[in-house]
Amino acid sequence: MKLITAFIQLIILLLIGVNPCMALNSSGNLSECLIPSNWFLVEWSFPNLKNAYKELVGIASSLPRVSEVESSHNYWHGIVRSLIFRFPDDLEILRIDSRKLIQVRSASRIGLSDLGVNQKRIHDLYLQLTKEI
Repeated sequence: MKLITAFIQLIILLLIGVNPCMALNSSGNLSECLIPSNWFLVEWSFPNLKNAYKELVGIASSLPRVSEVESSHNYWHGIVRSLIFRFPDDLEILRIDSRKLIQVRSASRIGLSDLGVNQKRIHDLYLQLTKEI
């Protein structure tokens, strides 16, 4: 089964390509991705930014099929894999103290469309976060 899944991922990768995103742009914000139809980015402001960031990272870390790539006092990056084919999506959280904002980006690495998965993921994170804080 794993071999079949890997083969299908390879075929899709060769046919469609990938959508790499750089973590931060020159302004210190999460950058935009190359394919506009398979990523989603939001900015949120909270009274207690540090607490909101900590809670959000905890929620993101507990998502199903997530593996943490990087974590620091103001940046978290994880890979969330789809249930069936294990396609990787990058989920990033950036706390920008100078602007009193948290940026959250979810982006598919493979494909031309995410079918709304990334926007839904971020919406669900926000709903869970607002229940926690």
